[in-house]
Amino acid sequence: MNSSWNHIKLGLLCAIVVGLYSFANHRSAQRQVNDITITFVGDPNVYLTEEAVNKLLIQKCGSLKNSTREVVVLEAIEQAILSNALVKNAQVYFTVDGELAAKIVQRKPIGRVGGTASFYLDDVGKRMPLSPYHSARVPLISGEITEKNLADLHTLLNRINTDDFLKKNIIGIHAEAGKYQLKLRLENFVVHIGSVDHLDMKFKNFSAFYAKAIKDNSLNHYISVNLEFDNQVVCTKI
Repeated sequence: MNSSWNHIKLGLLCAIVVGLYSFANHRSAQRQVNDITITFVGDPNVYLTEEAVNKLLIQKCGSLKNSTREVVVLEAIEQAILSNALVKNAQVYFTVDGELAAKIVQRKPIGRVGGTASFYLDDVGKRMPLSPYHSARVPLISGEITEKNLADLHTLLNRINTDDFLKKNIIGIHAEAGKYQLKLRLENFVVHIGSVDHLDMKFKNFSAFYAKAIKDNSLNHYISVNLEFDNQVVCTKI
């Protein structure tokens, strides 16, 4: 008898728990979305604004404000945000308080191709449109632009970004016939690096040359510095 009564009590308890859970889920699903909180993570530079994201969501998903949670499709909202070419990744979720939130990771530009069809080159080597809200401070790329040398430029820019001195001082890259020239922020001479082969050695040689030229106070004596040759720096004076 006691065993049967214990089974009955356990069944009643389970039924109560399931009922409460279902009731809580139903109430949660009926809660209205007051607004969506948008957070940009990663790069502190904002190439896309909250207002722009909200407009995009209205265009793609309609007005989310005052909608009930049960009609909100999180995956559809994520896909709407990802449809913007400035977005790398997006995560949309409900917070513990039941608010709708979106975390957005923007794409990261590392170079800007000039000309009439100007665009950024991002950190994975893909074309990225310019932002109407913020202009990235990255090297300006000029000259002959093809899919082949975009891959080379991606390699070159990634190498530049590993070195604080190069990152701060290289403001331009010119591409011509598979070879590349660098323009520095403070110096008037052009740095010829040739192809993107052996970049570590080329920049090591350049650093040694630059340090000696500063010591000799001779940086303003040159119009070009050529790093194309193995283990040497060939300079042309004014």
